[in-house]
Amino acid sequence: MAGEAHSEEAGLVFHPMDQFIVKPFFGDGGVSWYTITNSTVWMALAVLAVFALLVLGTSKRSVIPTRMQSVAELAYGFIYKMVEDICGKDGVKYFPYIMTLFMFIVFANFLGLLPMAYTPTSQIAVTALMAFAVFFGVTILGFVKNGASFLGLFWVSSAPLALRPILALIEVISYFVRPVSHSIRLAGNMMAGHAVIKVFAGFAAIAAIAPFSILAITAMYGLEILVSFIQAYVFTILTCVYLKDALHPHH
Repeated sequence: MAGEAHSEEAGLVFHPMDQFIVKPFFGDGGVSWYTITNSTVWMALAVLAVFALLVLGTSKRSVIPTRMQSVAELAYGFIYKMVEDICGKDGVKYFPYIMTLFMFIVFANFLGLLPMAYTPTSQIAVTALMAFAVFFGVTILGFVKNGASFLGLFWVSSAPLALRPILALIEVISYFVRPVSHSIRLAGNMMAGHAVIKVFAGFAAIAAIAPFSILAITAMYGLEILVSFIQAYVFTILTCVYLKDALHPHH
């Protein structure tokens, strides 16, 4: 009897973090590298959504654009201007990669707001892979473009001579922390917002506080729409900043 009571109590426990568990999309069982999971399915849907907007949506371009063409052109111009303003003309050749990053992240974030959806960008494994790809890419590019002078990025020549070695050490540490902060910022924000919505949804079953819970869910959902775009923007603009350091380490 005690075991049954404990079981019933355990069944009432609400777990807002369960929504972030990676599971096989078909059937049950363990997850291997070849398993099709909820995460991979929603990442694939994000890729298809990007393809639909940027390729299919602009396949019949016209002087008077359709809604999809207008959105695609707006996104293209927005990211292109960002890359050009931060990285300069030298950075424009890397625009396709940065545009791809932004569009994938923003669609993965927005699709994750659909009911019963999964948010791949809430997984540190996904965001860390993108962050480390940026980190290694810009580091290799920095040495290819500038050679050993790329190390000048860590030497603060405008500081007093006695402080330069200390500042150089701080700069090196902060440089290697970049992919960690880059990935955790995106995953943490997406996970926190979705968890809060799920907590409020759990209280919606209680009649006395259901109206307040629904209002809170609505407000949080609106905030999450904004956060989904902002986090994609932040990830992209930081990528541009890191790219600028690789192209112009002495600026």
